Amino acid sequence: MRAMILAAGRGERLRPITDTIPKPMVKVGDKELLLWHILKLKKAGITQIIVNSAHLSEKIVSFLKDGADFGVSITHSVEGPTGLETAGGIIKALPFFKGESFLVVNGDTFIDADYSQFIHPLKKGESARIYLVENPEHNSHGDFSLDPQSKLCSRGPQFTFSGVAVYSSAVFEGYPIEKRPLLPIFEKLAQNRELKGELLKGSWFDVGTIDRLNNVNTYIKSHNII
Repeated sequence: MRAMILAAGRGERLRPITDTIPKPMVKVGDKELLLWHILKLKKAGITQIIVNSAHLSEKIVSFLKDGADFGVSITHSVEGPTGLETAGGIIKALPFFKGESFLVVNGDTFIDADYSQFIHPLKKGESARIYLVENPEHNSHGDFSLDPQSKLCSRGPQFTFSGVAVYSSAVFEGYPIEKRPLLPIFEKLAQNRELKGELLKGSWFDVGTIDRLNNVNTYIKSHNII
């Protein structure tokens, strides 16, 4: 399986840090968010990775290069300064996946977990499998509800979308390369009963504000994560 790391966010709520550093290159502990993801993907056996970028994209490209320094192969998908939103970024990167199912991870998160949990094939009738977490304080209203028997997801207050998902390439085929949000695609899949969900096993953090960044650093230090 190949993977995509979404790294095109502007990071307005992390300013002034993100005025000079792309949001996914903000350090937590002793590593950039992007690097944590890359090393965990590599450990899980995924070495073919595409990274999209927009704001300060040249810094991401310069830092990662072709991935050889980290033992992986990295392809870059540069979107321009304003980005294409989540679905638009995936659509632009679609040729990289060669028609196969693929894993997507949000670059502005920190996940203390074994990424091998994400790497199993989509089942018949599944077009996407999204990974959910307990609602954090900043998203108490939730994003999705999950039927415990069928694993079918629908819009609801029960859980928060972690940003980790496995998609069939067919989900994004036929769309033009343009700004496009992901939520309407999720809603369409849910209506067609093609959206499945699983609970993420591990600790998940959205690094969206200075306070949340501090929380992650406190967690890493207290758990001696290296």
